[in-house]
Amino acid sequence: MKIAMIGTGYVGLVSGVCFSDFGHQVVCVDKDPRKIDMLKAGRVPIYEPGLDVLMAKNVTAGRLSFTGDLASAVDGADAVFIAVGTPTRRGDGHADLTYVMSAAEEIARALTGYAVVVTKSTVPVGTNAAVRAVIERAAPGKDFDVASNPEFLREGAAIDDFMRPDRVVVGVTSERAKKVMGEVYRPLFLRDFPILYTDLETAELIKYAANAFLATKITFINEIARLCERVGADVKQVSKGIGLDGRIGNKFLHAGPGYGGSCFPKDTSALARIGQEHAAPMQIVETVIKVNDEIKRRMVDKVMDLCGGTVNGKTVAVLGVTFKPNTDDMRDAPALTIVPALVGNGAKVRVVDPQGRREGEHLLPGVTWMEDAYAAAAGADAVVILTEWNEFRALDLSRMAKAMTHARMADLRNVYSPKDAAEAGFEAYTGVGR
Repeated sequence: MKIAMIGTGYVGLVSGVCFSDFGHQVVCVDKDPRKIDMLKAGRVPIYEPGLDVLMAKNVTAGRLSFTGDLASAVDGADAVFIAVGTPTRRGDGHADLTYVMSAAEEIARALTGYAVVVTKSTVPVGTNAAVRAVIERAAPGKDFDVASNPEFLREGAAIDDFMRPDRVVVGVTSERAKKVMGEVYRPLFLRDFPILYTDLETAELIKYAANAFLATKITFINEIARLCERVGADVKQVSKGIGLDGRIGNKFLHAGPGYGGSCFPKDTSALARIGQEHAAPMQIVETVIKVNDEIKRRMVDKVMDLCGGTVNGKTVAVLGVTFKPNTDDMRDAPALTIVPALVGNGAKVRVVDPQGRREGEHLLPGVTWMEDAYAAAAGADAVVILTEWNEFRALDLSRMAKAMTHARMADLRNVYSPKDAAEAGFEAYTGVGR
């Protein structure tokens, strides 16, 4: 099949590359000529493990190409995927659909035959109906269907998620569209991965409901962590104890500095707004958003308390600033709340992150970037673990402690135990929930 992928951001590029690996002919489109030039040169503009190798493989095989010309990509396509950004709209928390509707209008004018226009971007309920209306208004009489196909890709594990998904959700309104989408995902169907066909509205809501539920699990265990600190319990054992219950499961029950990233903050805000607009308030989700913001601010207090109540004039080494390991994504990362607060309170902050510097340099002014955790910790008054990159999981704590002016650790991901830190020579240690 011929597929046009409109947008080469995280979702669009990963999806386009993986579809080409299914054997489809895929053309990825982007308005940014610099990004297209980069992709044509074989360079990937995002960090995602294995994506560069898979992209090169399919470009070489002739199944994957890149262009800034939307019309040529859409010409003769069986399916046209919209995978443009839907950032949170300022003022009301809703998803900004400007890029989606602009893409739909351009696609309408470019259609040369029947195609399924598939919304891959995360969009509020009712968006696909609006996309249909935009296309019909822009190009009356064109033969097309609209489908909803939300993504469930975890940054850092996106290729595996695409190739071995828990499920594929497809919202359609006709058997013709269902048949096309069935061919698009035929390689997964043949390997018995679940494909759930629904109406458009249900598919749209599944994405938001899934992310809101996961954000709620994270926030719940972070609230339990705070209680653990007050009563002397260990949140890691509490997490294990409840996670062994099959009805609950052990995923997303790791206490830390709050959720961030490209999906959870944006999608919880959008779902809360959708509920308000339809007189069905999402009270749990609204509380999750509020508590998550409080958790990030609470982490600042932890570091301040660790340093005797103030960080003014003190050197703090921060290990990891991306919202999770194995990504360069800084969107809504806890670091964007915690690090500026430390700088604002007079700390001299040194930062180490394997992939975060490219985005972090302009998002975190006033910090010093280092390439090595030990160099960052040398002469420091405290070290803060914010992102659990593998290289921060096996540090020589004794070496680090000896190099510090004051050996203090704020382990906001519970990578190490208080016992490990004490035995290594740390004079003070604070984790989350223990």
